[in-house]
Amino acid sequence: MDRLAMLLAATEEEGEPNPLLPHLSELIVGSVAFGLLLLFLSWKVFPVFEKTFAERRDAIEGGMERAKTAEEEAKETLAQYREQLADARHEAARLRETAREQGAQIIVEMREQAQSESRRLVEQAHQQIEADKSAALNQLRIEVGTLATVLAGRIVGESLEDDARQRRVVDRFLDDLETRADSDPSSTSDQSPKSRA
Repeated sequence: MDRLAMLLAATEEEGEPNPLLPHLSELIVGSVAFGLLLLFLSWKVFPVFEKTFAERRDAIEGGMERAKTAEEEAKETLAQYREQLADARHEAARLRETAREQGAQIIVEMREQAQSESRRLVEQAHQQIEADKSAALNQLRIEVGTLATVLAGRIVGESLEDDARQRRVVDRFLDDLETRADSDPSSTSDQSPKSRA
């Protein structure tokens, strides 16, 4: 600082203008130029800056508002999706329960149908057995009748060729056998077919 003060003092003594202090004309021209520049800037440039600033502020604030709105919409959509998901889960549970009930009902119906079919098959088997039994008894009657006629003819010594007589003898013989079998079922059931013959 001392040097600067010495330099200023030396320049004043020599009569030279002070470089730190401008001339009055330069000060006036500089002030007018500054005023014109300020006027031009405030007329042309500053409004553009203000407009750009306002647009950016609106964009930022609008963006924030849009972000808030989007966030609220997202929350509402999320709530709707959760509600729909819960409804879908309830519907799926209801459908599973319905399917279980229908499955149980189908199983019951199938059991009933199988039992009905089983009863029908058993009834058919009984009928077939009865028919086979009747056919076997008729065949047995014919064979026993033929054998009995031949034996009776040999024992009696007379021919039993007459069909009517043969039938009467065979029927009487078989009826006698049936009555004995009905009156004493324990003795006939204990005997095997070979022992009865």
